[in-house]
Amino acid sequence: MAMMRAIGLMSGTSLDGVDVALIETDGEDVKVVRSHNGYLEPLGPTGYRGYSDEDRELLRRALSDSEAVVAREDRPGCLPEAEAFVTAAHAEAVEAFLSANGLSAADIDVIGFHGQTVVHRPDQRMSVQIGDGAALSRRLGIPVVSDLRHADIAAGGQGAPLVPVFHKALAKAAGYEGALGILNIGGVANATLIASNGDVIAFDTGPGNALIDDWMRERTGRPLDDGGRTAARGRPDEPLLAWLLTHPFFVRRPPKSLDRNWFSHKLAGQLSTEDGAATLTAFTARSVARALDHAPEIPTRWIVAGGGARNGELVRLLNYHLRAEITTADAIGWSSAYLEAQAFAHLAVRSLKGLPITFPSTTGVREAMTGGVLARPDA
Repeated sequence: MAMMRAIGLMSGTSLDGVDVALIETDGEDVKVVRSHNGYLEPLGPTGYRGYSDEDRELLRRALSDSEAVVAREDRPGCLPEAEAFVTAAHAEAVEAFLSANGLSAADIDVIGFHGQTVVHRPDQRMSVQIGDGAALSRRLGIPVVSDLRHADIAAGGQGAPLVPVFHKALAKAAGYEGALGILNIGGVANATLIASNGDVIAFDTGPGNALIDDWMRERTGRPLDDGGRTAARGRPDEPLLAWLLTHPFFVRRPPKSLDRNWFSHKLAGQLSTEDGAATLTAFTARSVARALDHAPEIPTRWIVAGGGARNGELVRLLNYHLRAEITTADAIGWSSAYLEAQAFAHLAVRSLKGLPITFPSTTGVREAMTGGVLARPDA
């Protein structure tokens, strides 16, 4: 199949900003370049539009107001304002990206637009990502595929995670053999487990950076624990950790997905800043290790991506608990920061071509199915 140039956009649960990534893909394979050491070179240019403190406050209010949502069309409270902001911010991000890379709208075949998740309740067959795909398409003059979770949710799936089909394409391009784990640590952490025979299962493992970020913002005013240095100075509260890991989510068999708000950083509220950071960081690491309870084949290698890959203390704990070779996506020529944005570019092309984006072993849907809503600029 012919390669297409696709842009992927991602604004995750960490509420840090909009990631932009360009890849070339036919929906099955991704175009890569190998470096002299055999690793992959970056797939394509990337960009970023950060959120200001005011932007993040608006999105946090939207998350709070979204608790009143009972139907996916509902937009109570500040959600209309937040949806307009999300759409405009993504448009600005793409416009700046195209300008910085000497590209025009005519150079891009499609955009994969995730939007901002404000509700994820698969048990109620509802997942809401705010952002207007049709308005984005009109402003940019480029076809946009959005609402990529709804078809799976409506068919009884979890609607998450969506990135495993891209993980598998990357692993194929890299020539990896043997059992492989790919761990993406955003606000929530999710794992893709690829067996030696190519079978794939995927699921959310538990909290990622969200609790740590919330803790640091409340205690220090900083948006994150830079490098995990605060956690490294503390000691985890072992009884609290043991209690947290008894949550029914961790024994539930995959596929499964987690709402960002299922756990709160306030559970560590009685601890010092350092001990709280250490406890919440250990909670993320140990909940990833619990994922091995559900692995049909224990990975011998893990690739860690997402914001958590930059947290040295978290990576150290993962290395201890997983007892396997661990590397970051950046170290092998993948992108820790932009992997999800790249994935949504890949998913947009798959959606255009009617290829499946979710599977029984990744979301629990009854059969492999495509998804997404296409908007064209002239519609």
